[in-house]
Order: sequence, then C-alpha cells, then structure tokens
Amino acid sequence: MKEKLVDQLLDYFMQEDKRLENIKIPSNYQEKRTLLHGIINIRSPYPISEDILKLEDKLLSLEQQETSIIDQKDIKVIEPPLALWLGDITKLKIDAIVNPANSALLGCFIPNHNCLDNQIHTKAGIRLRLACNDLMRQKEEPVGNAEITKAYNLPCKYIIHTVGPMITKKVTEKDEELLASCYKSCLDLARKNNIKTIAFPTISTGVFSFPKDLASKIAVRTVRNYIKENPNSFDKIIFSVYTKEDKVYYDRLF
Repeated sequence: MKEKLVDQLLDYFMQEDKRLENIKIPSNYQEKRTLLHGIINIRSPYPISEDILKLEDKLLSLEQQETSIIDQKDIKVIEPPLALWLGDITKLKIDAIVNPANSALLGCFIPNHNCLDNQIHTKAGIRLRLACNDLMRQKEEPVGNAEITKAYNLPCKYIIHTVGPMITKKVTEKDEELLASCYKSCLDLARKNNIKTIAFPTISTGVFSFPKDLASKIAVRTVRNYIKENPNSFDKIIFSVYTKEDKVYYDRLF
C-alpha cells in the first residue's frame, strides 16, 4: 500500500516540476521514499488538488501507525508543571509542540535536511506549508514572535512556530532577550488558545548556533518565571531534547 502511494505521489510531482524531468526514479522503496521526501521539501506552496493531499495524508497516516507515539501523560513531571524528555518531539501526543522556524515560516527547503523545522513540516505534510503560506502572505515573522497552526498529520493538535535569534559572533544581551521572548510568545499564544500541554525543543541551538548551555538556562528561567506570573495556566510543559548532551544541560537546572 505504501509503495503504491509513493509511486502515485512521485508520478504527480515529477510531472508538476520540470526541474525533475531528468531524475530517474529508483526501484528500491526506501530510496523512492527519500526522493519523495526531498521533492516535497523543495516544493513551493502552490495550489494543489485535494486528491493529492489525501494521498499524502494516507501515506503519512500509515507511517505514523508504524511509529511509537509517546503520550505526554507518560512523561513524568519533575517540577510541576515542568518535565524533561529525551526523544523525538514529532512523536509526542500532546496539545502543542513548538517548531523552531525560519522567518518565512514555510519550513526548510533543503532536500532531506535533518533540521527539526524540516522534520515537522515533512511529517505534518504539505498542508502545513500551505497553511503557513496563507498565514504569512509573503511577510517575515519577527524574531521572538510566534504563530499557531493545526498540526495536520502529526500526533499533536497544534504547532506553534517561533523564530529564534541566529548567532554569528558573540551572544549579545539582545540575543538573550529575543530567545526569552520566543518562550514567552509561545506560552502567551498557547494560553490564548486554551492549550494546556506544550513541548519545547531547544530553540536556536541547531543551525542558528545559540550556545546550548546558555540557551537551556534562558529557557528554564523564562518558563519558570512565566509560571510564577501565570499560575495554573498549564498542566504540563515539556522541555523536549534530542541529544544526551542537551539533556545534561537541562538536568543540571533541575
């Protein structure tokens, strides 16, 4: 079933984009799936038929059924309502996850890139890029702000997109303020939308090069202060880290 869906989607996208006309479709399923992943990554948010979107929804649904979904209820609270979890944030069944986005908010256009922005858009599906495009209307999202969309094919209900500061030299006081603003903006938006459980990745510590140790301190301090000022607003706030190195920084803060 999955291979048939991949073949149908590849056939459509190869015909849609003339840049792909000389690409040979591999015979191996996994190579086909990787090719489809990359093609969807580079696709601009042009209108697309609902039939094609339904085919992708079906493929992503089948893939999710083969994935170990983690219910936020199974993640232990360390310091109410805060929790720390080492794992893949795209597998969390939770009200909302936070996407560390770029200023266009359209996802990563680098084929098969391993950044979290790419992973979230890929697993949510084309509908997410289309929704972000409708939301942004070619404007750029200011650093430190946040926007919300549905999560489409992810197990969470919503995605809150925020743009963190990019570090090119030394971290400035302004950079620290902007990173803190990312967390506050996400929490404000979550409260506004009656979101009670939310998971944060390590914002700006990947390709945006914010030092991980300092970023973790800002994240925990900002969220703790927010909870003090807005008690009982959340049932659980998860710091979702992807590497053991990241977890060490957060462990020290708890």
